[in-house]
Amino acid sequence: MEIILSWAVLGLHYALLLVLCFFGLHRLSMVFRSGYYRSKSKFKSKLNAAQTVQEFETLPAVTVQIPVFNERNVALRIIDQATQLDYPAALLQIQVVDDSTDETADIIRARVDQLRAQGVNIEHVHRENRQGFKAGALRDAMAHASGEFIAIFDADFIPNTDFLMQTVHHFSDPEVAMVQGRWGHLNINSNRLTKCQAVMLDSHFALEQQVRYQGGMLFNFNGTAGIWRVSAIVDAGHWSADTLTEDLDLSYRAQLKGWKLIYRNDIVCPAELPADMRAFKSQQHRWAKGGVQVMKKLLGTVWRSNFSIAKKLESTFHLSNNFAYFVMLVDTLFLLIPSLIAREYLQMPFVFWLDIPLLMLASGSHLIYLFYGQVALGKAKLNALINLPFLLLLGICLAFNNARAALEALANQESEFVRTPKSGETGKTIDTDTPQPSTPFKKYKTHLPSSEGVELASGLAFFYGAVWSLERESWLMLPFFILLGLGFSLSAWSSLRSRIKLKL
Repeated sequence: MEIILSWAVLGLHYALLLVLCFFGLHRLSMVFRSGYYRSKSKFKSKLNAAQTVQEFETLPAVTVQIPVFNERNVALRIIDQATQLDYPAALLQIQVVDDSTDETADIIRARVDQLRAQGVNIEHVHRENRQGFKAGALRDAMAHASGEFIAIFDADFIPNTDFLMQTVHHFSDPEVAMVQGRWGHLNINSNRLTKCQAVMLDSHFALEQQVRYQGGMLFNFNGTAGIWRVSAIVDAGHWSADTLTEDLDLSYRAQLKGWKLIYRNDIVCPAELPADMRAFKSQQHRWAKGGVQVMKKLLGTVWRSNFSIAKKLESTFHLSNNFAYFVMLVDTLFLLIPSLIAREYLQMPFVFWLDIPLLMLASGSHLIYLFYGQVALGKAKLNALINLPFLLLLGICLAFNNARAALEALANQESEFVRTPKSGETGKTIDTDTPQPSTPFKKYKTHLPSSEGVELASGLAFFYGAVWSLERESWLMLPFFILLGLGFSLSAWSSLRSRIKLKL
């Protein structure tokens, strides 16, 4: 019986490692495809075509929507910036789509009244309930929108004044539904966490979004820093609140209806990054859970569509990528140490040499992907290399958080749309010369289930694994146990510290 159980543990361990390797290979494919597209003139011409478009002879009317929920630290900044957008005033409407339940609503109301008195076409669309959360707010506000196109900026974003003029002409093509810009980072130098987030987001935009767009694959609106055709939103079934990522959901439904989306990597819209671990985890939990919800909702439809196999496979990786955290957690928490015991029992120490390349492929490929994201944007390679160890630890920190999000989605566990708290911090701005008005910083609490105890226990268990490896002179596995122990312990400590700061 012990022999059968040992083989079963080893078999399941290697099966999960192979799954992680497939996700890793997909990340590597992004790097290779990016390099390939850059080297081929036909793809270069397609990239340039995104910037050389037929301009409107007469500019269309545009509505700017600013969704807000309890954003007292940043609300005035984005409202003031929206009034500075370079677009004919007669064709521009600004809607502050406000679900706030604190003093933010009064702050916004006063500023909107002031701007209206100055002749600005701006309105405060305030709801007394949060029905449908952000998706519901955008949908309700559209009933009062006068624009043929709607640009959306979350409250912590600061669009450059030429954003609309750079994007709106793409809609001279009647098949275009949406144009997405790249996110920049206002407070990248706040701390190590914000620096690592910037690297992660840079890779998402410079590699994932760019490669999917250039390769003709399905990609998504990122919820902000983009502009939509109103008729495309309606045709695709409108904003829907049945997932936590209404942006991803609408993007896929629009493309399934035959609409085209455009990504502009050269148009940068800076935003604030979460500067503490609990806020970051809250954001990642929502994105991970929403992504799995969209997978459940639409992946079957994608596979039943007339899309190519390549598109269907890419969409599968796109919508299921958060399962990598769940697979990693199951393998590391429940199978890693038992697999070592099974090897010892079966007297098969040589299989360590199978673990090492698989673990390197599963984790190293993500680090290459993150590093190349900086290379693709022409950023400093040394800084990227310095951040890689921290990014590896950050990935471990997210394992429990994002795995739980995926399980909640699979179990149809409902949860509200939790906005990520913003402080109004800007730090050193990059990628923009836009003025940054200051606002008083006030603390907002982060709504996130406690997980510090489980993470700390996991960290201690892996440190025990490190001791176990030392006793048996299993030097090859020792670094992995130390990394896992550090990652889970750091996650627990960072979240606990953020919780304590909020209470002070």
